[in-house]
Amino acid sequence: MKNGFIFGLITLASICSISPVLSKEQTAVIAPQSFTIPRTEIIKINDGERPYELYIKLPRGYHKQQNKFRKYPVIYLTDAMYTFQVVSGATRYPMNINSIQQAIIVGISWEKGVKGDLSRVRDYTISEDESWKKVTGGAERHIRFIADKVIPFVEHNYRGDAVQRIYVGNSLGGLFGSYILLHYPELFSGYVLGSPSFWWDKGLILKSLMSVSKRSALFDSRIFIGIGELETNIGEGESNFDMTGDARQFIKLLTPLMTHQSQLKLAVFDEANHQTAFPSTAIQGLYWLLKSKPK
Repeated sequence: MKNGFIFGLITLASICSISPVLSKEQTAVIAPQSFTIPRTEIIKINDGERPYELYIKLPRGYHKQQNKFRKYPVIYLTDAMYTFQVVSGATRYPMNINSIQQAIIVGISWEKGVKGDLSRVRDYTISEDESWKKVTGGAERHIRFIADKVIPFVEHNYRGDAVQRIYVGNSLGGLFGSYILLHYPELFSGYVLGSPSFWWDKGLILKSLMSVSKRSALFDSRIFIGIGELETNIGEGESNFDMTGDARQFIKLLTPLMTHQSQLKLAVFDEANHQTAFPSTAIQGLYWLLKSKPK
């Protein structure tokens, strides 16, 4: 034991003796720097008096001469401060090896200067609910902002393919996307809806979908819904919710309204909850929508 202790001291002394001592000049060279996502720029854009930002990531090879006439699918993200990093990282490898199509990624921020939760609750909710202390029911205005300003800006300034617009939203962003699907189905060709808050306003979106089923409307978009199997607390308290069950109900109601049932997919992720399901939803949904065709 004594010999082992002495050997440990000798080893530690040896390590310390060969460890370089950095001068001020050397430490300045390795000073921490901010990490940036490659090929990404930030654009300021306004919805009237409300300022927002767009985080725009261009695909690899976008500026090469051989691609100057090439148009790319565009992935539009809500809750960009969270979703943009997730989607950028998750799609990098599949895009680089061409297992999914190269695409432009556009993240739409919360209103600048406003606390994120206040902005998203206002912008993504589909009806006014006075039981909430926050402002609610701003979905219609936010849709107009995206349709009239964001999408035209992107497609005018970048080579975005108007035929391949994909919406990605999570939680209230998933609710917002489902509202766009029901009321403005032509706006996007594909949807990735993560853990949608179908519980909003006593299941208002599900009731709206039931009324759609009384007409002969058919949806031609491709729709992916991802949900965690643990996104439920039925029987665990006064505030019961079953987001997993709501997602299954939404799929059940939507299926008869699809032009092709193969264009609708539900994925329930094992052991995932509301905090952890989105990364799986994002990459699995985008892989399903953008998977490259075999050559």
